[in-house]
Amino acid sequence: MRTPRHFWKASAVVAAGLSGALVLQAMTGQESGGSRAGGAPGPVTSKAETTALRVSGDGTSASLGKRDTGPFSMLGVTWSDPSARVGGTVEVRTRAAGTQEWSRWLTLDGDSGQGESGAARGGTEPAWVGPSDGVEVRVDGKDSARLPKGLRLDMVDPGSGEVTALEPAAYVAEGVEESEEPTPSTTEPETGTGTEPQPDATVPETPASETPPEPSPSEPSAPEPSVTEPSATVTPSAPETSSPTASPSPSVSVPPAPPSTAPRPSITSRAAWGADESISPEEPGYLPGGKIKAVVVHHTAESNDYTCAQAPAVVRGIYAYHVKQLGWKDVGYNFLVDKCGTVYEGRKGGVDRPVMGAHAYGFNAETTGISVLGTYTSTAPSTAAMTSVARIAAWKLGQYGVAPSGTATLTAGDSGRSYSGKTWAKGARLTLPAIHGHRDGYNTQCPGDAFYNKLATVRTWAGGPVSGLTLKSVTGTSTSGSTTYTKAGITVNWSATTPAALVSKYELLVDGKTVATTAGTATSAKATLTAGTHQVAVRAVHQSGRTTTTAAATVVAETTAPTFTTKPNLALRTGTVNTAAVPLTLKWKATDGVALKEVRLTAPTAKTYGPTTTSANHTAKSGAATTWSMKAYDRAGNTATASVAGTPVILQESSATKSGKWTTKSSSSYLGGKSYTSSSKNASLSWTFTGRSVAWTVSRATTSGQAHIYVDGKKAATVDLKSSTTKYRDAIWTKTWSGSAKHTIKIVVVGTSGRPAITTDGVVYLK
Repeated sequence: MRTPRHFWKASAVVAAGLSGALVLQAMTGQESGGSRAGGAPGPVTSKAETTALRVSGDGTSASLGKRDTGPFSMLGVTWSDPSARVGGTVEVRTRAAGTQEWSRWLTLDGDSGQGESGAARGGTEPAWVGPSDGVEVRVDGKDSARLPKGLRLDMVDPGSGEVTALEPAAYVAEGVEESEEPTPSTTEPETGTGTEPQPDATVPETPASETPPEPSPSEPSAPEPSVTEPSATVTPSAPETSSPTASPSPSVSVPPAPPSTAPRPSITSRAAWGADESISPEEPGYLPGGKIKAVVVHHTAESNDYTCAQAPAVVRGIYAYHVKQLGWKDVGYNFLVDKCGTVYEGRKGGVDRPVMGAHAYGFNAETTGISVLGTYTSTAPSTAAMTSVARIAAWKLGQYGVAPSGTATLTAGDSGRSYSGKTWAKGARLTLPAIHGHRDGYNTQCPGDAFYNKLATVRTWAGGPVSGLTLKSVTGTSTSGSTTYTKAGITVNWSATTPAALVSKYELLVDGKTVATTAGTATSAKATLTAGTHQVAVRAVHQSGRTTTTAAATVVAETTAPTFTTKPNLALRTGTVNTAAVPLTLKWKATDGVALKEVRLTAPTAKTYGPTTTSANHTAKSGAATTWSMKAYDRAGNTATASVAGTPVILQESSATKSGKWTTKSSSSYLGGKSYTSSSKNASLSWTFTGRSVAWTVSRATTSGQAHIYVDGKKAATVDLKSSTTKYRDAIWTKTWSGSAKHTIKIVVVGTSGRPAITTDGVVYLK
């Protein structure tokens, strides 16, 4: 069987002679599958309307004036000689059904090439334009080259699953032969001086220059039906069922369906997308060697505006155009994928068999073809679509031991040229990626620049290992630097760029051992650790069995609480004294066997201190007993508590025992409104109290003198009260003991020359 010169490309490059793609324009409406009695899925009947183009007198241009038509959603321009090609530009525009809105001019690929031996006609690629009821066509030859004979417009209604009578005169129903003279479908007269329309050939001519066919597979015998799994994407189609195929002759040999190293993805069967098997009764063909060596990736081009509910109708339209309008035995692709990731069975013969497709001229005998509905010249396919391509490719290649990320050596069934300009002769052996683009084996943009640039990603997804695996975080109690601390439980979070559908499982590793296993859809796992320091990592297992592991994170598990090696304690400090705010210092020291995180003061106020802080200044109300509560936290969340209580008491000057001359002074700036002052040398005041800390409170100025301080009868210090600024209620000197006891504080005037006076408010002690 001669394999087809079937290729696709974006319309923008048609003029450059590149080969093409199924063209998709914006679509409206929604399609649904047909059904048999009882709701079972059934074939959906497609219908075609054909109208001859009016060719100019010199045969270098043709046209079809703007006109009304019956309903259609897909179209193409075809001609009588399947080996001929259009060297110029073929453009169409359509009117959206039920509106007066016309589309922009859409360029069709003018060289879809011969489909298969026995093809009835040559033609452009089919263009999906959505539900339409009007059309206009113009064809301009290139370099005055004559156009092929029998030019006509073929419009296909792929059906919606509802049997309706489409009555326009130009409609050609299923199984009805076309007349030699096409019936006009327009009420608008043609203009110009062109020749009469060429008759439409229903039996192809075989040109003498036709290239010899590629090797044909052995005559196939009865294939097994292709049973499919339910599609992951719900469409209006009925549930999937076995794909009925024509009954081949008893002599046909059906190759085996070997098991694959990769799981089989869900595939929407031909029955589920509404294939009318009556239009392609010929038995399927299989690869001559019975082995798939590579996957060829295509796009169907032009627009991505179709809805996923409409995708089955797009597939039916391609099928009908290939078979009914071009005379192919079946749809050219082995598989089709829509932008939502739904996979559709293409050419019949069994999705698990090495079915001979018609998608990669010169290389059909060793490959399988996957085409994504849409155009991907500047926009990459959706992740869902790429994921499905990777899954189908991995499954099919896995049946024959071919690594998706490897290469394949293919034998060219005919001479050819790639999009990059590489040429080869028939019989040449070409080494290509096991998953490659149509452009690698034919001069076409297909599958589009953006998609082609993503094929390396598809290979990685298909062949593994899991890419982009990253341990994002380990959640315990806290993290310091690169170490996480916990009492025992942790939650590990990760991410990967390989889609979950291609990941077999994830494993949580602790010190190299698996402690938890999750599905490939998971992004986190929990574990409970024993006390000690551990290394935690995540291992991803690709569906191929290949693994990759993240860098390890350090996790410390501990349950021992921190300790207060120095219990909290209070001491009076220097500063300004008020009855509502006596200055004091809170001291402590906490430690932990692993890592102290912080110490919190919880009462009488809330403060948080770092692990190395051991003191803080505060104030307390005089005469009020106050408890200072503290809580130490380690990094794992273990805690310890401790507290200290204290009451600041003010002993005013009037309560002191006096000797020498002292004078009372009054001012609202003094504690209690009064103070004592003296300039007499050796004049003294003494206070006796029971407590653990004491502070002497004075007033200060530039003329203030000095005083000796005695503690329990022993001289402790000489204090100079001189200050460049005036100060009142200033705690100038403090003394603290380890515990509470009875003490006596005595101050003695020094009688400093030139500034002998001292003024005192009294003392404050802490009990």
